Amino acid sequence: MSGSHIPNIRELDLFIDIDDANFEALMRGSYVQNFPPQVEMITEGDSSDFLHIVLSGSVELFATWNGRETSMDTVLPVSTFILAATINDAPYLMSARTLEKSRIVMIPSQDVRSVFKADANFARAIVTELGIRYRSTVKSKKNLKLRTSLERLANCLLREWEAAGGHMEFELTTEKRRLASLLGMTPENLSRAFKSLQAYGVSVDGAKITVADPEDLRRFAKPSPLIDDRTL
Repeated sequence: MSGSHIPNIRELDLFIDIDDANFEALMRGSYVQNFPPQVEMITEGDSSDFLHIVLSGSVELFATWNGRETSMDTVLPVSTFILAATINDAPYLMSARTLEKSRIVMIPSQDVRSVFKADANFARAIVTELGIRYRSTVKSKKNLKLRTSLERLANCLLREWEAAGGHMEFELTTEKRRLASLLGMTPENLSRAFKSLQAYGVSVDGAKITVADPEDLRRFAKPSPLIDDRTL
């Protein structure tokens, strides 16, 4: 693997405190691969041979059952996936495909497990990372089980509005069909939900969203930090 990628990887919380020799051992067995868009990199049910790190581009995690498919998450640079399968030497529970041209680091899972046993700092970092992801999963389940589809969309738009700096107009960061899947909706239900939110000052033009009255939308959405705050 080119040495130019190593500083970005080393700065990840997962690797920042690892012993130099152990980090070098992980990097020796790793390699970087460029993937074009819409390439399925891993398939749910397969053995977890590698820990993946997204250096550039973006990756969609998704799952299928009985002819149906749902989007689970989007992985952006610089971050890892799917860590739990790697540590437990277990099959992947999700598939992954590139959304755009992406550069991915692939670290053999066997090496990750070996260093996990040998390096206490690395082990603590992995436990912390898995804890963060567990809490994210709990928030996602609360969002799906406690809110209506309209409330889920309203809170999603509030988060996007805040991420865009509170400007009245902003672009959706996720394609609508994928957004519907992430919110547990069909594309048709998403379209109807957008129309229902017009009563709270929301208008849609393609990917452009206008939030004319954020406080009115907030009163309807009732955001909760225990669901919506990604830092908790």
